[in-house]
Amino acid sequence: MTTISRDDLYPLLFEPMYRRTPWGGSKLARVLNRELPAEEGPYGEAWDICDREGVESVISNGPLAGKTLHELCTMAGPSYLIGDMARAARFPLMVKILDTGERLPLQVNPDVNAARRIGNGAEPKTKMWYVLDAEPGSKVMVGLRPTATRHRFLELLPSPDVESVLQTFDSVSGDAYFVNAGRIHCIDPGNLVLEIQQNSNTDYLLNDWGISDPDQGLHVEEGLSCADFVDRTPARIAGVSDKAARNRKYAIINRCPQFRCDELRLAGDWPDTTRSTRSFHLLTAVSGPVDVEVRGTVTTIPRGMTALLPAAIGSYIIRVKPSAPVTLIRTTL
Repeated sequence: MTTISRDDLYPLLFEPMYRRTPWGGSKLARVLNRELPAEEGPYGEAWDICDREGVESVISNGPLAGKTLHELCTMAGPSYLIGDMARAARFPLMVKILDTGERLPLQVNPDVNAARRIGNGAEPKTKMWYVLDAEPGSKVMVGLRPTATRHRFLELLPSPDVESVLQTFDSVSGDAYFVNAGRIHCIDPGNLVLEIQQNSNTDYLLNDWGISDPDQGLHVEEGLSCADFVDRTPARIAGVSDKAARNRKYAIINRCPQFRCDELRLAGDWPDTTRSTRSFHLLTAVSGPVDVEVRGTVTTIPRGMTALLPAAIGSYIIRVKPSAPVTLIRTTL
């Protein structure tokens, strides 16, 4: 296969892959103006960046259009694409948008030790949620309340009353949640959520609220074996209220071994470089379209989409008009 050089790389956009779910909503089309597949929905997930066997994102822009993310990793080499911390041949993260028209099933993900113990292809999954849009009154639930006992949780698990022992938060645009492996979690209807996660598709469903998915059943035994009943740390990272007309960077996730996320609130141009993190940068346009310039060429990231800047790119500039400030999520290793 043909190899490529650093000068062949640029900010990469991908064709989203949409997944129908019983709990899907309408915000992907209504809020983000995405054109969904003609097949009847509802669509609950957009897999915007994914490199899994049989499910590989396809580049949609520039000279590399039509290549898959996995092909690019092979052509460029993991260190060029992923960076110095490349440990595998596949891209280590997935980027999704969740659109909840009904309540997401109550679920939990394993950590690396639980995944090894459970076997059967289980993969560890830690993730971050960032609320892009939320209906008034909608909630996000992550973790158990400090006063909840394991016995009480198990007693209530089969019923809707299990909500009473979960840490429950009003869903607000701009808030984020660290969903560490082992934390039991769920999202109410009316939410549009950016999800950054390890490259894993292991979810253990504990309660589906009566909205059954023919492709998934409950996985109570596996889920309870990896649930963390000790960790009661609040998962919410409140969005900032500072509206100053200047460039600001706020750390969202900065102590997670799997990835780091910053929120960039920009009122003017923002120079950056992948050399600062020795890894790729994922840039998600939150508030509107964003222009990214690399070696004099500008790529526009549509609102709600994520661009991948390979690790070897080096310096780049996020171009911002002072009259149109923007918000982005920047994710690195």
